[in-house]
Amino acid sequence: MNPGIIAVIVVSVVLFVLILIAICNIRIIKQTDKAIVERLGAYHETWGVGIHWLVPFVDHISKVISMKEQVKDFDPQSVITKDNVTMQIDTVIFFQVTDSKLYAYGVEDPIAAIEYLSATTLRNIIGDLDLDATLTSRDIINDKMRQILDEATDPWGIKVNRVEVKNILPPQDIREAMERQMRAEREKREKILLAEGEKQSAILIAEGKKESMILDAESQKQAKILQAEGEAESMRKTSSFYRTIQTS
Repeated sequence: MNPGIIAVIVVSVVLFVLILIAICNIRIIKQTDKAIVERLGAYHETWGVGIHWLVPFVDHISKVISMKEQVKDFDPQSVITKDNVTMQIDTVIFFQVTDSKLYAYGVEDPIAAIEYLSATTLRNIIGDLDLDATLTSRDIINDKMRQILDEATDPWGIKVNRVEVKNILPPQDIREAMERQMRAEREKREKILLAEGEKQSAILIAEGKKESMILDAESQKQAKILQAEGEAESMRKTSSFYRTIQTS
């Protein structure tokens, strides 16, 4: 075979392989993502939205990170209150990556780190509250956890936007005692309402009787006045009649 033809074929194959490699190293980054690019094992740059090209055999994308707000619902944690009551509390954390480089290199497993940190933070907060305060202070617990977690995760490029305590489950015996107390409170309110109703009914009946007596007395008074006026008028007419006779 002609050496010139062989050279052309080799060059064509090499160009085809180079073009194929170049095409295979084109990357498209979505609007909501950031890509961490390493060159020869070291951090090189962060790619945003658009089309990018990796240098073959030199660069590689180590991690693609979502910049959207994320929600993590962690398993219930066993905590002990200040008055030594053990309960289960589970939380929901809303967070967002603000620095993709810190998120990629700050901690080995950011999600697991947030979970462990939230568990220890929750135990510390609940340890300063008694049972009643724990059951009635969700907003305070949420706010304290958010502040502590937000500060602790800042070196990891994470912003904790909100923390919500989803469920608080006291021990079974305490739940039963709370249910009995709630039942007793409902029965107490029902009795109070019933007593108030009977009281109002008695008051209305008494007021009705009073008004009836007043109206009856007013009626009798008016009748006597009319009777007296009638008798006076009769006497006046009789007196006038006698005066007329005497005059004539």
